Amino acid sequence: MSTPPGPLIVQTVPLGFQWPTADPFLFCVHHLDQYPEGNGSFGPQGSLAGRNIGSDFEPRDGWRMYHGSTVPGFPEHPHRGFETVTFARKGFIDHSDSLGAAARFGRGDVQWMTAGAGVVHSEMFPLLATDGPNTVELFQIWMNLPAADKMVEPYFTMLWSEQIPTAHHVDDAGRATTVTVIAGTYEGLQPPPPPPASWASRPEADVAIWHVVAEPGATVVLPAAAGGADTARVLYVFEGSLAVDGTAVEAPTGAVVDAGRAAPLLAGPQGFEVLMQQARPIGEPVAQHGPFVMNTQAEIQQAFADYRRTGFGGWPWDRPDPVHGGDAARFAQHADGRIERPESSGASAPAGPGAPVGS
Repeated sequence: MSTPPGPLIVQTVPLGFQWPTADPFLFCVHHLDQYPEGNGSFGPQGSLAGRNIGSDFEPRDGWRMYHGSTVPGFPEHPHRGFETVTFARKGFIDHSDSLGAAARFGRGDVQWMTAGAGVVHSEMFPLLATDGPNTVELFQIWMNLPAADKMVEPYFTMLWSEQIPTAHHVDDAGRATTVTVIAGTYEGLQPPPPPPASWASRPEADVAIWHVVAEPGATVVLPAAAGGADTARVLYVFEGSLAVDGTAVEAPTGAVVDAGRAAPLLAGPQGFEVLMQQARPIGEPVAQHGPFVMNTQAEIQQAFADYRRTGFGGWPWDRPDPVHGGDAARFAQHADGRIERPESSGASAPAGPGAPVGS
């Protein structure tokens, strides 16, 4: 007689500001800031008095400055040994880096950056609208690199929203669910490829990142992972509620599920939003100190020494928090000078580190 399968949900964990993750994922944060009107210099209108400028992580009036002093965001800072995946749902992010590359992205775009041997970058949230709110919402995900790829050359790519596939389901009751496929494959849909050295670039790694939104009462079934039980899968329920194979889960909760089985989801009375992360673990030692993720403490010490010695190429910008002007057109300028724009954006982009930035 065969043994009946155990519960589909293996574990649940509460979600705070920083979400618990499973190998190869290192870090995941959902940023949602209801910024007010901009002040014309890409910061918020009104006084910043009383905020811990330079380290403002406590939401006041629904928003935070983070490490920014004039413009919200994260001025120049280094990384080595892992990747950042930034899914920008609302507002804009201005990227600048030590290679001379730059980008403005948002409204459904994803930037995927391999820090590799070392890069310095900034991520600023310019408040372009001076006559209305400037809501910014994004997910920042850190994904580890295997030891063999930790010292590859830095690399970034843009997955523009126009290129990211979505699946639209309507159940028998007419209730809709939308699945946005950031990484991996879903029902034959596949997004643009990740960077070449990414763990996600290996088919056997079974990496997938999906954003799932369901109307109240909608039903949808997430297929089993290709890697079966060898793959780790986490459903981050950050809005609403759902039942996973009959077991209720309410936001904010992370549910670790058996990836070897399909996951039937039933939306609660307010619907739900879920970010799903899955992958086969790298299974190597992790040594992390701040912005550096290596395999040993000796490698962490070497990373600090290398950064002090080289600055990972230096900083070609004239300020630690560059902003790429007041034009809302999205673009990416790569280190080789190549300019890239999404199909819907035809406006000209800045020409490089010497281009105008906000004051």
